[in-house]
Amino acid sequence: MNSYYFTEEHELFRQSLRTFLEKEAIPHIDKWEEDRKTPRDIWKKMGDMGFLGLSYPEEYGGMGLDYFYDVVFNEELGRCNSGGFAITQQVVQYMSGPYILKYGSDYLKKKYLPGIIAGEIISSIGITEPGAGSDVQNIQTKAIREGDHYIVNGSKTFITNGVYGDFVITVVKTDPSKGASGVSLLVIEQSMEGVSTRKLKKLGWHSSDTAEISFDNVKVPVENLVGEEGRGFYYLMNGLQLERICGLPAAVSAMEKALEVSLQYMSERQAFGKPINRFQVLRHRVAQMASEVEALKAFTYTCSKMYAEGVYDVKLCSMAKLLASELTEKVATQCLQFFGGYGFMEEYPLARMYRDCRVGTIGGGSSEIMREIISKMIIEDVGYKAAPRTDIGASNASPKPLKMQKKSNETSNGNGATMSIDNLVAGIQKQAASAKPLGKTLKFDMGGQQLFIDGTGDSNVVSADGGAADCTVNVSAADFQALISGNLNPMSAFMSGKIKVDGDMGVAMKLQSLFG
Repeated sequence: MNSYYFTEEHELFRQSLRTFLEKEAIPHIDKWEEDRKTPRDIWKKMGDMGFLGLSYPEEYGGMGLDYFYDVVFNEELGRCNSGGFAITQQVVQYMSGPYILKYGSDYLKKKYLPGIIAGEIISSIGITEPGAGSDVQNIQTKAIREGDHYIVNGSKTFITNGVYGDFVITVVKTDPSKGASGVSLLVIEQSMEGVSTRKLKKLGWHSSDTAEISFDNVKVPVENLVGEEGRGFYYLMNGLQLERICGLPAAVSAMEKALEVSLQYMSERQAFGKPINRFQVLRHRVAQMASEVEALKAFTYTCSKMYAEGVYDVKLCSMAKLLASELTEKVATQCLQFFGGYGFMEEYPLARMYRDCRVGTIGGGSSEIMREIISKMIIEDVGYKAAPRTDIGASNASPKPLKMQKKSNETSNGNGATMSIDNLVAGIQKQAASAKPLGKTLKFDMGGQQLFIDGTGDSNVVSADGGAADCTVNVSAADFQALISGNLNPMSAFMSGKIKVDGDMGVAMKLQSLFG
């Protein structure tokens, strides 16, 4: 199935991201869970590596990639077994940032999107209120315009990133007399006078912050209005589909991880003289769950493909969200049962998954709301249309696909000066020698110049020799120099088409170690 939806470039990105998370995040998650906070520097590191803003436009620092890079991103977050860690950037990248991207003014885009993509700004979406959960039309937070400001009063609750974040895309009533037509979206910075937050204690998602936010006569500049006044409800109805879809890959990979660790434990745990994976009742339970997870994965990829192609299908999104959240609960419960008493212990992975997954049937539209939406569509033939985007030249089409750069014939540094191959060899020799041996051969082809790395010995040896290699990287001399100097990240270069790989992709996956 993977080869149908994912290219070699997608899989290279997956390996690079997984390696990063296994080194920089997963070893620290237990502490972050205890601290009830994920440090912000991890997001900056991810931004520096080019892991954020994957389908955002290049003009704001994004990569302009197709949506299946986001699918990979969320699958790898799901494997981390920390809903709190995953939800932080899911809220930024898919639940709040897109409102600015799709409907925001140039001013808002330039002010906030580069920081979101760089991992320097943490955003949130403020919809839910103490007295209005899923009933968006009846929110009570008001934003009354006075001159060149809105005066905001009200409160929001269950807001992820609401304590340690920087701003909230806030759902407000700019005209309380008009119902849904009086709903608007405002960017409210958490540092503004009159904004106060209270951190909430949660059953799960311990490494993320969830807050109650109060607005007491907060003055918000009119230019912080997202899109048009009175169109907020329609923007939300469009944006909620991405919110639901982005969680699907993470849910599937989390369930796969639960089954993986359970099967490992079951192969080692002995009962009545044999491993417990030999008991039919447990084997059949695994078979049933694995089948359901695989079916949901196929459904997830179908919904993701439709979204990537600009197809707005509320029914399928709602169905997928309903099935994924409820199946995740089932898998977490039954896999915990495999561990017996150990499953109840925090040192074992299923305890956290069991806690974290429970919010899935509540957040992003409860299971009851999902069933009501689906019922209206299949029984009453109710239809939902996508809200039009207001950014110039926008459409509901998918982000542009990755275009790989053709082999370059340029050998200059971009300023007209030809670069010596000896200088290139010298530039990478020290870095290559200090990196772990590649185990194979690698060649950089810069049009008229070639650089060869022999990693089959005890160390990587760099030369200007030609000849065949296990992997060939086509790159311009200027971009190669940027790689050496650290001004160009290998993964970012690959995804943006600045380098093209031929041959053994496993060797290409080690480029990060050469230029790290």
